[in-house]
Amino acid sequence: MKRLLAAAAVLATLSHAAVAGDLTLFSDSNFHGNRVTIDRDAPNLADFGFNDRASSAVVTSGRWLLCEHANFGGRCAEFGPGEYRQLPGFNDAVSSARQVDRDDRGGRGRWRDHDRDHDRDHDRDGPRGGDRGGPDVVMFAGPRFEGQQVELSQDVRALNDVGFNDRATSIIIREGRWEFCEHADFRGECVVLGPGRYDMLDRMNNRISSMRRVR
Repeated sequence: MKRLLAAAAVLATLSHAAVAGDLTLFSDSNFHGNRVTIDRDAPNLADFGFNDRASSAVVTSGRWLLCEHANFGGRCAEFGPGEYRQLPGFNDAVSSARQVDRDDRGGRGRWRDHDRDHDRDHDRDGPRGGDRGGPDVVMFAGPRFEGQQVELSQDVRALNDVGFNDRATSIIIREGRWEFCEHADFRGECVVLGPGRYDMLDRMNNRISSMRRVR
């Protein structure tokens, strides 16, 4: 009987480990300074005394969404397992964090689109007005929606296939949340963006090589 209970305890621990992720944030680059380890959703890092303090991170397990505002609002980026010596574009600008692959395999996390209603107001100014039959995503080679463009509504494992590898400088997203990655097959650094108009892509400028819808 004791052996059965011990085995059950081990299975419960393994099951929890398979579900829960682990994220450590550091106040300085290169994993220096104060740190905080998170293993559950953190809607407000001020509760941990770590609001707008993160400059580097280590993701031990899971995929985590780091957002610039509390309650997962504002601009967000997704980070998979690995070491991030710096957080370009998010240095001292992370206010909330949540695991996005805990309840949905394939990286499609369950989170509320806090900016969706606001961004859809801007959506009507997209390349095809209010036509909901238009493309989900329009990528532009120039900033502020200028230059050559490509219209997409499905996952693209290699943007080289559509002649737009490492060319996107601005994006309009009409529908859904999309993950944009620096390498083909959704590898390397990635960022998740929801509906809206992004006139500059900051650190992902001219670096996007693949994209897929995550919600």
